[in-house]
Amino acid sequence: MSDTVHVAPPAAGGHSQLSARALALADLGLMVLDAGQRIVLWNQWMASHSGQSAHRVLGSELFDVFPELRGQRLEQAVHSAMQSKTPQHLSPGLNRSPFPLFPAGTWGGERIEQAVSVTPFTEGKERFCLIQVSDISSTVGRERQLRGQAEALRAQSYVDGLTGIANRRHFDVALDRELRRAQRNDGQLSLLLMDIDSFKAYNDHFGHQQGDACLILVAEAFAATLQRPADLAARYGGEEFGAVLPDTGPEQAALVAETIRARIAALQVPHAPAALRPYVTMSIGVASFVKDRLCTAETMLAAADGCLYAAKHAGRDCVIVHKLEETTA
Repeated sequence: MSDTVHVAPPAAGGHSQLSARALALADLGLMVLDAGQRIVLWNQWMASHSGQSAHRVLGSELFDVFPELRGQRLEQAVHSAMQSKTPQHLSPGLNRSPFPLFPAGTWGGERIEQAVSVTPFTEGKERFCLIQVSDISSTVGRERQLRGQAEALRAQSYVDGLTGIANRRHFDVALDRELRRAQRNDGQLSLLLMDIDSFKAYNDHFGHQQGDACLILVAEAFAATLQRPADLAARYGGEEFGAVLPDTGPEQAALVAETIRARIAALQVPHAPAALRPYVTMSIGVASFVKDRLCTAETMLAAADGCLYAAKHAGRDCVIVHKLEETTA
C-alpha cells in the first residue's frame, strides 16, 4: 500500500477553512516535519500546551525549537521513520513527557504525560512525517473533572472562531510575554492596532453574512503580510485587528503597517455607497516599546489606539506612528 497522502480537490467554498477549523479543534498535538525536520504544520493544541504559536515555530527545525530533544529517543524515532518509512511509537513507560508541554495556558509546573507516535508519509516527491502527541495524564477517576476543564479550555481558545487567526486573549498573552522579554533584554517591540474603515456602513449595506466574509478576507490578507515566525496577527474585536511585532522598532513597524494598509487597499473590495472610499480600506496606529515610558501593555495599547483614532480623523486609509515626544506632552 502506498503511503502517499491523497488530498481531495476543494469543493465550493473551499476545504482549507474547514481543515483549519478541524485542526484547531483536535484534542491532540499534531506536527508535520519536512525532510529537513522543519516544522510545516503546528496545530492549536500544540500552541496551547507549549506556549509557542504557529507563527513563531513554522519553518524552524523541531530540535531548534526543543533543543532538549536532541539525542533523545524522539530524534531517533523521527530519523528512523524518515529512513525506513515505518511508523515509530515512543513507549510512555520510557518516555513519560518528552516534549515540554503543560496544561493549556500554564506553560510551567508539571508536564503532561504523553503518548507520541511518528508516522512518515510522502506528498508528491517530498517526504514528511506526522508527529502526534496525546495527553495521557488523566485517569478514569478524573474523567468528569477533565471534561469540565476541556470545555473551559475550549471556551478560552487562542483562535478567533470566525477568521482563524489569533483572538484577543492570545494577543494579550503574547503582548505580555514579549513585553517582559523586551524589558529583560532591553529589546525592541512594536504593536499595531488597525480598524476597517466605515465597516458599519459595509454591514448595513451588504448584510452581516457578507460582512463576515469581508472580515475573513481582510484577516487572511493581514496575517499573510506578517512573514516572521515571531509576529502575531490577531483579531482584536469586531472589525479591529492587532499585531505584536517582537524585535521591531518604530521605523520598521511603520513599514510593516504601510505594507498592510496597501495590501488591504489593493484587494479592491467594493465598499458601501455611504463609505468615504469606493473600496474597503484600513486605518492603522503604531506604538513601540520605550523603557520606563511606553513599557506596559496599557500604555502601549493606549498610544496605538490614540494613533488609530488620529488616523481616522486624518481621512482614514493611513498609518499614524506614535512619537516619543507625545509621551511627555
